[in-house]
Amino acid sequence: MPLALLHTSSVHVPVFDALRDAGHPGLALRHLVHEGLLDRAGASGPQAVAGEIEAVLAGAVAEGATAVLCTCSTIGGVAQSLGPALGVPVLRVDRPMAALAARAERVTVIAALAATLAPTLALIAEEADAAGRRPAAVRTVLVEGAWERFEAGERDGYLDLVAEAADAVADADVIVLAQASMAGAVTRTGTRIPVLSSPGTGLVAAAAAVAVSVGRMDLS
Repeated sequence: MPLALLHTSSVHVPVFDALRDAGHPGLALRHLVHEGLLDRAGASGPQAVAGEIEAVLAGAVAEGATAVLCTCSTIGGVAQSLGPALGVPVLRVDRPMAALAARAERVTVIAALAATLAPTLALIAEEADAAGRRPAAVRTVLVEGAWERFEAGERDGYLDLVAEAADAVADADVIVLAQASMAGAVTRTGTRIPVLSSPGTGLVAAAAAVAVSVGRMDLS
């Protein structure tokens, strides 16, 4: 029973395959790459692409997906909201990361794309509320020039800029890398402040959702 992953960039495919191989052997992944979704969501808002997302995910479910993990923070909230209608769990890759960040008092969120900031801040606030905590004091950093390098395929330059931005943070208890594509910057930083990225914890949550779904099918 596969886990479907909705990506807005093909760069995520090898990242999640490697995480699966390292920590979740036997978990079948089906990658759905739709790069145009992010462009349209950035231009018109995430809700504008809800119909497209629903069609993609409905197709995956029809082909046997027992859960879906959306790896794009910009459209993750919209994707997640479709879960009840689709009849399978639809998870946001950044929710477990946001739950960890919500425990801190001072959070710095780093993004390369402005459209990612609002959904990320809303998710951290939501997780704080769910935990009965006071909302964290959140500062945002938009890394100038980073997204242009990402789009140009300059992965090292992209990650270096993100790492430099993280190293420049001095007044936070935790640093959040808002986009899954930033995960590789964690090992390039020298900061002593904890730096959170979403792919690893997101896949753990999704694998657990698949196990629960399969268990329910076995019982039925």
